Amino acid sequence: MLIRKPDDVRSSEITDEGIYQNRRGFLAAMGIAGVGLALPRLLHARGREGREGAQDELTPYDDVTTYNNYYEFGTDKDDPAEYAGRLRIRPWTVRVEGLVKKPGDYAFEDLVRPHKVVDRTYRLRCVEAWSMVIPWQGIPLGEMLQRFEPLPSAKFVRFTTLHRPSEMPGQRRNILPWPYVEGLRLDEAMHPLTLMATGLYGKPLPNQNGAPLRLVVPWKYGFKSIKAIVKIELLERQPATTWALSNPAEYGFYANVNPQVDHPRWTQSRERRIGKFGRIPTAMFNGYADQVASLYAGMDLRRNY
Repeated sequence: MLIRKPDDVRSSEITDEGIYQNRRGFLAAMGIAGVGLALPRLLHARGREGREGAQDELTPYDDVTTYNNYYEFGTDKDDPAEYAGRLRIRPWTVRVEGLVKKPGDYAFEDLVRPHKVVDRTYRLRCVEAWSMVIPWQGIPLGEMLQRFEPLPSAKFVRFTTLHRPSEMPGQRRNILPWPYVEGLRLDEAMHPLTLMATGLYGKPLPNQNGAPLRLVVPWKYGFKSIKAIVKIELLERQPATTWALSNPAEYGFYANVNPQVDHPRWTQSRERRIGKFGRIPTAMFNGYADQVASLYAGMDLRRNY
């Protein structure tokens, strides 16, 4: 497959004041057509998808891009913003394999260009009981997976993060078994809310937020939203995942936001919204119960945490 190499677009070269102009220009440069929403419409007309109430005011861009969990760059919240700029994200290739009719190595551009990029404003709820509200841009994951033509035997999807210790200093330490691996049931992956994100706030994804491709599953804790994806595999059996292997008492495969099931070391019933004072109640499935609860009908969500 032909791997095209577009001009690099560095997040540091795009200022906040240029959000409105740069978003359209970047998407056009990447060959991504069909995205005509201006950012004000994104924030207001589309900013309440899946939630309700004034508590869903957007988290400031500076907070979204400087307060991150991304252990590949370090364990402190500001490590990703400090060190991720060294990561080279062009060219970028994703290997697709497993139970699909169309496996192969796909260039980032070839993965993105055939699809309409959508705007989705979602909560991101961290297992550490803090949260953000972020306007994402990306492609519904189900649409992307359909291109690979999953076989009937496929039941799960496994994702793998880039492993490049020379540019990801956290990978030089035994913080976790590298590379980082996460997974979803296929029906979760195909759900319309599940997004393969390519941008936020109308800009290309910053490196510290998972550029160039990261998963966003808004009803699950944030560690499920794996970053810098380089491999997608469709499997028949549930995959082992990084945090579930490292600390199974605290991190399960499903990781659905559930205020009724506390973390062993703190309550999950309330959360701290980054950029605001105090704590707010946490909603079941992070506020998306109407859309996703049917996926887990009959399951014991205390056992399948």
